[in-house]
Amino acid sequence: MSHTAHIPSHRKPRRSASKMALRAGVAGGVLSTLAVAAAAGTATAAEPVTETIEMPTLTTDLSTQIAQSADATQQTADSYELRAEQDAAAVKAAKQAKEDQATAEKKAKAKAKAEAAAKKKAEAERASRSEERTTLSASGSGSSAAADVAPASGSVGTVISFLKAQLGDAYVMGASGPNAWDCSSLVQAAFKQAGVDLPRVSQDQSVSGTPVSLDNVQVGDILYWGGAGSAYHVGVYIGNGQYLDAANPGKGVVVQDLSGYPASGAVRVL
Repeated sequence: MSHTAHIPSHRKPRRSASKMALRAGVAGGVLSTLAVAAAAGTATAAEPVTETIEMPTLTTDLSTQIAQSADATQQTADSYELRAEQDAAAVKAAKQAKEDQATAEKKAKAKAKAEAAAKKKAEAERASRSEERTTLSASGSGSSAAADVAPASGSVGTVISFLKAQLGDAYVMGASGPNAWDCSSLVQAAFKQAGVDLPRVSQDQSVSGTPVSLDNVQVGDILYWGGAGSAYHVGVYIGNGQYLDAANPGKGVVVQDLSGYPASGAVRVL
């Protein structure tokens, strides 16, 4: 027996050829798989991604709803704009109305003030005329005395003064002065001295002023004979129941008593 037979061997056992072939085949398969996977990965990385995700197509109803919503939004905006314009117009109108009211009130005050002044002036003029008439009526009682009285100042006095200055002038139908008159031309000329333009004929003069009753006749009132609007003769009351007129061709311009030839009516122009 060999002296080394009892010592265990340190060599690995030899693998069988079949096992080694199997392992080589498995390893080759794995390597092939890895190579294929690597190649696939490289190709995948090199190629760009061309796949896209498609959004769902809008339906007709959805499009209509969107359009309606847009229209509603526009209408709301238009409504707000219109409301803003209306509010601005209302503010402007209110401001204008306030200004117009202030202007109207100012004009009304000015008008009231002017009317008050005119009324006061008219009252003063009426008082003055009344005083003149009273003075003239109280001056003398006869025809000659009336002719000699100096008239008061003012419009009525101016009329009476002119008339008395024509005493003794002739009466001529259609004449208009300065030395011959008919009844209406004398009255017309007398009142013209006081700034009053009377019509030329007696018919028109009898309706030219404010009618007054014969019981309330005052100095300076126009007396007429016949109907109002159809009078055939006129004269001027000078007070004390007397009047002055261009009577007729026989008398000329004279002072006469109403009691002898009562008038039909009277009008007042001053």
